[in-house]
Amino acid sequence: MSLDTILLSRIQFAFTITFHIIFPTLSIGLSLFLAVAEGVWLKTKNELWLRIYRFWVVIFAMGFGVGVVTGIVLDFEIGTNFGRFAQIAGAVVGPLIAFEVLTAFFLEAGFLGIMLFGMGRVGPKTHYFATCMVALGTTLSASWILATNSWMQTPAGYVLDHGRFVVTNWLQVIFNPSYLYRMPHMLVAAYLTSAFLIAGVAAIYLLRQKHLEFARTTFRFGLGAAGVLIIVQVFLGDLLYGMMIEHQPSKMQAAEGFWDRQSESPAPYFWIIVPDQAHERNRFELGTPYLGSIWLTHSLTGRVAGLKNTPPDRRPLMAPVFYGFRVMYVTAILMFATSVTALYLHLRRRLYTTRWFHRICAAMTPAGFLAIIGGWYLAETGRQPYVVFGLLPTADAVSPVAAQAVLVTFTVFVCVYAVFLTAFLVFTVRHIRRGPTDLPAASPYSGSLKRVFMTAPPKPLGAGEG
Repeated sequence: MSLDTILLSRIQFAFTITFHIIFPTLSIGLSLFLAVAEGVWLKTKNELWLRIYRFWVVIFAMGFGVGVVTGIVLDFEIGTNFGRFAQIAGAVVGPLIAFEVLTAFFLEAGFLGIMLFGMGRVGPKTHYFATCMVALGTTLSASWILATNSWMQTPAGYVLDHGRFVVTNWLQVIFNPSYLYRMPHMLVAAYLTSAFLIAGVAAIYLLRQKHLEFARTTFRFGLGAAGVLIIVQVFLGDLLYGMMIEHQPSKMQAAEGFWDRQSESPAPYFWIIVPDQAHERNRFELGTPYLGSIWLTHSLTGRVAGLKNTPPDRRPLMAPVFYGFRVMYVTAILMFATSVTALYLHLRRRLYTTRWFHRICAAMTPAGFLAIIGGWYLAETGRQPYVVFGLLPTADAVSPVAAQAVLVTFTVFVCVYAVFLTAFLVFTVRHIRRGPTDLPAASPYSGSLKRVFMTAPPKPLGAGEG
């Protein structure tokens, strides 16, 4: 079997971005939570919230560090494995990535040190400002990356000049047709991910009957935030679904698992399929009758468009698109069910005593990450066979490098990333097992920036001075 440079390049990029996206998601959600926690501490002077802040800032710092390292790899990978894409679309993609570095990355780097190491050296307002700036930086970073990726999904504001993209309107490039749908969808997904992570860790403490005050507060906060966010996400997801049907119909045709130009009426909703791409059919289908018409067309008899509406050479592979969507969708259903159960138990005053629910919440700790990965597989595999949808095929974007070279770098990445993931998980699990530490009675803030710039402690006043 001969090695295929295009396939290996795609698999390598899919692997590296799957690993990378875990950590920016964690940074976006936890940075906002840390800003809230420190704000509550400063407002109420309740030292529990300071303990919460100090506990979660450690996990944030570890995730942020791994995210920065793996993000740099992706930038290099575009140049090495997708050099033709960089040549053809560099006038659009390059400045957007540069804007992300100049705004978000510098903002994060400038205030991260104060956030992580400044408590005890700067005043409370300065430290809280630094925490808020780091949270803003993670959001700005996501906005620029989403603008870039959304442009690749729904390109706008350009002309093609001798086979290369040239920007004619930067506002149209940034605020392309899918950006204002995908950006809030991604942010809410990151917040949901962190909410279930926070609630899951608290559930572990409740099961072990340890750090109970900490656990009850964060359990209530995480599930309360998740209950609100999941409702917002359902609304945003429905809007995004409608946008994709308009601009990327082949993606949603594959996501729903139908082949015929029009499905039967009423249409079922498929949960499991075994697609046969070559023969344009499903070898096996398992679905719920009527649900496809009700959910997808909002009627009892509506028909659903299938992938035969798209020419064969422009079709994505149905299997990864379909199951990426199902992973995201089923996880969202479980999140919604967990949030509804939490509300019921809260009203019955059994939220902190129902152990079977605590076990469910502990199991749901990684749920948000699974949904994020499923959603990104839907977005990226559903865009195929294009890098820039409808304009630049992936086969024309890959660098002319030997397949063996791509295989070697891919193998190295798998080994190195396995070390990164193992180290992150080991340190995180140890930190969770250790739990929140006790706090000193005194305020951790120095009350002034002067200590930061002191080269030596002030000399005591002599007798008769002053």
